[in-house]
Amino acid sequence: MQQTNKLRPFFENLEFEREDNHMVINFGPQHPSAHGQLRLILELDGEQVVRAVPDIGYLHRGMEKMAENMIYNEFLPTTDRMDYIAATSNNYGFALAVEKLIGLEVPRRAKVIRTILLELNRIISHLFWLATHALDVGAMSVFLYCFREREFAMDLMEDYCGARLTHSAVRIGGVPLDLPEGWLGALAKFVNELPKNIKDYEDLLTENRIWRMRLEGVGVVPPEMAKSWGCTGIMLRGSGIEYDIRKEEPYELYDELEFDIPVTDACDSYGRYKLYMEEMRQSVRIIQQLISMYDDTPPELMAHAPQYISAPKEDIMTQNYSLMQHFVLVTQGMRPPVGEVYVPTESPKGELGFYINSQGDPYPYRLKMRAPSFWHCGILQDLLPGTYIADIVTIIGSTNIVFGEIDR
Repeated sequence: MQQTNKLRPFFENLEFEREDNHMVINFGPQHPSAHGQLRLILELDGEQVVRAVPDIGYLHRGMEKMAENMIYNEFLPTTDRMDYIAATSNNYGFALAVEKLIGLEVPRRAKVIRTILLELNRIISHLFWLATHALDVGAMSVFLYCFREREFAMDLMEDYCGARLTHSAVRIGGVPLDLPEGWLGALAKFVNELPKNIKDYEDLLTENRIWRMRLEGVGVVPPEMAKSWGCTGIMLRGSGIEYDIRKEEPYELYDELEFDIPVTDACDSYGRYKLYMEEMRQSVRIIQQLISMYDDTPPELMAHAPQYISAPKEDIMTQNYSLMQHFVLVTQGMRPPVGEVYVPTESPKGELGFYINSQGDPYPYRLKMRAPSFWHCGILQDLLPGTYIADIVTIIGSTNIVFGEIDR
């Protein structure tokens, strides 16, 4: 009933029996190029979009309310189901927010591993974006090549944590596992070969006249529109605004790493495509630096904070106090101090932030997620009018939205 009331003003202002070329159509919520359960209500004048209303809510799971009824560690695997293309970025964003809330410092080796996983997830996400975006536009070969490299990256994630899609590879206070023997060698081989593969994608697309005709001048987001809609990530940097949380508010080891933030003032889908290509190269550059850092770190993987974090397994098996503390943390949960915190991170799609309000209980009093896809979906109502129906698929693909983090 609430959804009907929300859309009623839109329908009341339209005349359906007209003699001109205006008509109203639904794009989705089952359209394969909607990248999820997106319903776009489009008013068309011939083939040109006059008005667009994104209608969401088909996938809602009440995730934020679930968080308020789970202990902190219990909720962490649920974050996998937000941006499920890069699950570790969600795990990490939530874990970092809790760590800031309780004032926890993570061991250096855990920071190295977590930063490696974050950048590997960024590569996985960008490869998936390029594959599906190219397929939507009609480039079949690129889809196959991207998924080939993505499989190698997912093999690395599986070798580390046992999962390929929903990883739960991060813990509050560190990481659960050290890197397996030979894992860094396999990672180095992957990232050393990836730039050559990226060049292959560019050889297929960058100067392809069909690709350029479909993307250049399509989905233009002026800087003012990007800022007014709260765009972040490539949607913001593609409009000429250099802003990356890894540089502005560094976390983990980003302040020690050398990497560039690609920016373009093209403002269109083609400019954003070129940024995705360059960001993968920068992720390769970051991972190569982290590989050389790993051996110089002490072996600790979890922070030492008995009131919040369980002791190592060896202590739990041999020391009575550690066993009791572990039992309390697992069954009742930690009790952070009273306070609130908002922590942003740079996920592959933009600013992913977690707000936590704690009243000293084992459950958050309030938890709110700031997911980039939500804002990049809302901008469609300003971005689509004036474009043609043939360009809608290109524009939606260019925004790189995923509905796991829109319908939370």
